[in-house]
Amino acid sequence: MTLRPATVADISAILAIWNPLIRDTAVTFTTEEKTQDGLASDIAARGEAFIVAEDADRVLGLATFGPFRAGPGYRHTAEHTVILDEAARGQGTGRALIARLEEVARAAGIHTLIGAVSGENADAIAFHTAVGFTRAGVLPGAGYKFGRWMDLVLFHKHP
Repeated sequence: MTLRPATVADISAILAIWNPLIRDTAVTFTTEEKTQDGLASDIAARGEAFIVAEDADRVLGLATFGPFRAGPGYRHTAEHTVILDEAARGQGTGRALIARLEEVARAAGIHTLIGAVSGENADAIAFHTAVGFTRAGVLPGAGYKFGRWMDLVLFHKHP
């Protein structure tokens, strides 16, 4: 497995992994699927902070971070995302991606990484705990999707 910065050549593979999770699951509260233009913009803006894992020229997953909140007081805090292809789960891909993302975050002067996880995503809750994130709290009913309110579980780590 190779970890490297994402490029526009990865966009189709990323969309094929990410959009079904948006469309069909409660792992994210968003209902707006990613677009080619939106991902191209994110990849260009985030540079080293948008990483893909690949094996045999196949994208297995991605990790990225962006601003947690607006305002200069939050410039050293970022919210991260780790998304894996179903076949890559449980294989160490997520651990490798978050470890590299933490290195990039440290180099970028990020003091705190935030993970905001759907309360219905038991795998992501277990993942964050396993890779050293601390559970900061739960926001009951913070997300709405599929006709129901869902909790948001917040994690943090100093990379």
